[in-house]
Amino acid sequence: MSIERITPLLADIRLHPIKALDPVSVKEARIGPNGGLELDRVWALYSTDGRWVNGKRTAAIQLIRAAYASDLSSVTFTAPGDRRNIPAMTYAFPGDTEGAAEWFSMYFEQTIQVRYTREGFPDDGLSPGPTIVSTASLEAVCEWFPGMALDEARRRFRATLEIDGASGSATGLNRPNPSSGEDESRKSSVAAEKLPAFWEDQLFADTESNVVRFKIGDVAFEGSNPCARCPVPARESQTGVNHEGFQKHFVEMRRVQLPAWAPAERFDHFYRLSTNTRVPSTEHGKILRVGDPLVL
Repeated sequence: MSIERITPLLADIRLHPIKALDPVSVKEARIGPNGGLELDRVWALYSTDGRWVNGKRTAAIQLIRAAYASDLSSVTFTAPGDRRNIPAMTYAFPGDTEGAAEWFSMYFEQTIQVRYTREGFPDDGLSPGPTIVSTASLEAVCEWFPGMALDEARRRFRATLEIDGASGSATGLNRPNPSSGEDESRKSSVAAEKLPAFWEDQLFADTESNVVRFKIGDVAFEGSNPCARCPVPARESQTGVNHEGFQKHFVEMRRVQLPAWAPAERFDHFYRLSTNTRVPSTEHGKILRVGDPLVL
């Protein structure tokens, strides 16, 4: 099936409420005041020199686990791999930045500030909208690195929106039910609707000055650029152990498997995965829901 005939669906929404820490999957999310998702990356950790404390600076942050209440009203921090027996603590979210700062200061053995802003702390200040990746792209990366599970790829690349076709593997959207008596032709048809790897590479234009406009559900987006990657994806997400040669192998495979629909001019290097976006101010406050179609 040609990619023109496939309607991508929003298969998963992953908020990262605290920059550099664990994500949480939700069924719906509202577009926030800066064009990102509400409650996505709204806390950030800072050292006293005013710099972010994140995975780029220290792999130790990857030993911290953050678990959220179902309504995101609180967060519990643990450090199961740490030998100092640092106690688990729960804090109101997003209100109790001072209490959380005390826990992080104890963990890092230095003074840590936790800052909050409704606008969030996006990685790309020029394109602060949600990042978009297809399930198939993450699966392709798993094939490049045998032993990497799909959820591990999700944690390493930290996209907020995951898309797939009608048979989306992230949520099982519209999968045939084996007990319902659906015939094999129906099953084959649904399976054929799965998006190809790097489908999202068509969501940005061939020049930086242009954008690709599309909608997910009721929300209008502008696709801007392929997302450049930092050292973090080369590390195991929950231990910080570095995968030697990861970036070099990723770059070579991405170059070789760049799809025909990807604007090659936008790849000054191939250590890029997912699409960065902007969301017009007219869309702020609108809601994205799992199952929403993406329409170019």
